[in-house]
Amino acid sequence: MNIHPQLKNPKFYLVLFGDAAIFALAHIAAYLFRFEFSLTPLYFQQIQAMLIWLVPLKLVIFLSFGLYRGMWRYTSVRDFWLIAQATIVSSLLIIFITIYLNRFEGYSRAVFIIDGVLTFLLIGGLRMVIRSFFTIYAGSSMVPDLSSKIHFKKVLIVGAGDAGEKILREIIENNQLHYKVIGFIDDAPGKKGRAIHGIPVIGNVDNLAYVLEKEEIQEILIAIPSASGDQIRHIVEACKSCAVSYKIVPGIGELIDGRVSVKILRDISYEDLLGRPPVHLNVAGIRNYLDGKTVLITGCGGSIGSELCRQVIKYQPHSIILLDAGEANLFNIQMELQNEKYCRRCEAILGHVQNEQLMDDIFKKYKPHVVFHAAAYKHVPMLEKNPWEAVFNNIVGSRVVMEMSLKHHVERFVLVSTDKAVRPTNVMGASKRVTELIMQSLQGNSTKFMAVRFGNVVGSSGSVIPLFRRQIEQGGPVTVTHPEVNRYFMTIPEASQMILQAGAMGEGGEVFVLEMGTPVKIADMARDLIRLSGKEPEYDIKIIFTGLREGEKLYEELITVGEDILPTSHEKIMVLRANNHSAGSRNLLAMREGLNFAIDELAKDADGHDTKKIKEKLKKIIPEYTPQENEAVL
Repeated sequence: MNIHPQLKNPKFYLVLFGDAAIFALAHIAAYLFRFEFSLTPLYFQQIQAMLIWLVPLKLVIFLSFGLYRGMWRYTSVRDFWLIAQATIVSSLLIIFITIYLNRFEGYSRAVFIIDGVLTFLLIGGLRMVIRSFFTIYAGSSMVPDLSSKIHFKKVLIVGAGDAGEKILREIIENNQLHYKVIGFIDDAPGKKGRAIHGIPVIGNVDNLAYVLEKEEIQEILIAIPSASGDQIRHIVEACKSCAVSYKIVPGIGELIDGRVSVKILRDISYEDLLGRPPVHLNVAGIRNYLDGKTVLITGCGGSIGSELCRQVIKYQPHSIILLDAGEANLFNIQMELQNEKYCRRCEAILGHVQNEQLMDDIFKKYKPHVVFHAAAYKHVPMLEKNPWEAVFNNIVGSRVVMEMSLKHHVERFVLVSTDKAVRPTNVMGASKRVTELIMQSLQGNSTKFMAVRFGNVVGSSGSVIPLFRRQIEQGGPVTVTHPEVNRYFMTIPEASQMILQAGAMGEGGEVFVLEMGTPVKIADMARDLIRLSGKEPEYDIKIIFTGLREGEKLYEELITVGEDILPTSHEKIMVLRANNHSAGSRNLLAMREGLNFAIDELAKDADGHDTKKIKEKLKKIIPEYTPQENEAVL
C-alpha cells in the first residue's frame, strides 16, 4: 500500500495541530469579544459542544483547498486568497449546520462572523510571520557584514515596475546573489521618492550619470522589457561614461512564459537597441486553428523555422512534424522540443521538400492540418552563383509542398516569403516571388493559402549581425557594402509571431506584411555593435565599405507593382491584395497551367546549370525582375 509522501512528513502534523489550535482559539475569542469577556456557564457549554465538530470540519475544508501542500516559507498572495475562500466556506457550513440542528436558538450570530474574521487573521498571520522570518534570514545579504570577506556589488535597477520588483525580490530572498540594491531609476514622475520593499526610487534616466557617480554603483540591471531602442541607448551611454557594467531583462518577445528572474538577465544586444515594440497577438484566434491539430513545419531547423516550433507548441497542437534537409539542425530542434519544451508528439523527418514521393508519403502518413513552409535558400550572393538551387529548393520544392497540401486537404498553408520578392534584382528574390504566384494561383480551393512577407531578421543565419560580431571579436575591420545601404529589421520572435497571426487571419490568397517602421542603415548598425562591444567606431575598430554585392540593392521594398495595401483587424499587420486576387476559377486555372508550364521549363534549365537561361526564364515569369549583370545596381 502506497502512502502519500505528505503523510510521512512530521511537519505536516505539526501544521495540522497548529491550525486546529488556532481554530479553537478563534472560536473561543469570538465568544469573548462578543460578550465582552463575561461568559455564562451556558456559553461555556455552547463552546464545548461546537468545538467537537467545528475544528474537524474546518480542517477538512482547509485540506480540500490544498492549504497544507505548500511550504509556508513561500506563502504568496494566492495562499491568502485560498485561506479567505476556505474560511468563508467553513463559516457558511458552520452556520447552516447550526441552523439545521437548533435553528440558532440561543446562539449569537455575531459570534460566527467574528470567528470567521479571526480564523482568517490568525491563520494568515501565522503564515506571514513564518514567510517574513525566512525572508529576513535569507535576505541578510542586503545588509552586508563588514567583517565578512564576501564582496557585495552595489547595483541600481532601472525600471520600478513589475519586472524590477521581481528582480529585487529575488535578490532579497536569495543569499547566493551577492548584490546590494541601492535604489531604482524610473522616468514615471509619480514614482520618485517612493519605495519598493524598502528600496527607494532615487531618480530618472536623465540624471542616471549623476546617480551612478554619487552612489558608486558597480552594475546596472535594466528591468524594462518594453524599453525602446533610444531609451536603452541612452542608458548604455551613461553606463559607459561612468565605466559601469550593465545587464538587461530580455524583451517581451523573448519572455514567452512571462517569467522574470535574475537568471535571465543578459548582456545588451543589438535587438535591444532596435527597440521594436512587441506584436500583440490574437491568442484566441491562433489557438483556434492550432489547438489539437497536426502541424507540419518545413525548414524547422532554420532561424525562423525553429522559432516557429517553439511558438507553435504553446498552443497545444496534437503533434508537430519536423522536416529539414540539414541533419544537425533537425536533430538540435528535435532534442530541444523533446527535452526542454517537453513536446512528446514530435516527429523528425530528414529530407528535401522537392522530393515529391517523400512529401506524398509524409502527408499520407501524418495528415497535417496546418503547414508552415519555411524551407528556403535565402543567401543572396550564394544563389546568384548557384541559381539552379534556388529553382530546385525555393520554387519546385515550394510547389510540391503546396500541391501536396491541396491534394491531402490541409486546412491552412502559410508561406514564409521576403521583401526581396518585391521588384527583385536577384535570383533569391525572384524565386520567392514565383512561390507567391504559385500560392495565389491555388486559392479558391478547400485549403486556405497565404503568405507572410517581411524584412531582414536580426540574428538569423542570413543576418549580417553574426558576421559583424565575429569581425569585431577579431579586432576589425567591419565590412559594410555601401554607406547608404539600409534594411527593414525585425526580431526572430516577432517574425514568427507574425507568421502565426497571419495563419489565423488568412482567408485565401493574401500576402501579409508587418508594419516595419523605419529602415536602419547598415553602417549605423555596425557602429552600434562596435559601441556595444565597448569600443569606439573608426578609432578602435575600422569600418570599410566594399561595394554592393551581386544582386544587392541599396534598399528593399514591401509592395510590388499591381498590389494594393489594406489594413487588417491587427494594427501592426497589413494585407496586400494582387490584381488577380479576386480572379474567377477559370482565370486561376489558366494562370496555374501557364505558371506550371513555365516552372517546368525553368527546371529543365536548372538541370543543365545554365545561369543565363535561368535568369531569362525568371524574367519571363516575373516581368519586374531586373537581373544585374556583373555589377550591383539599384
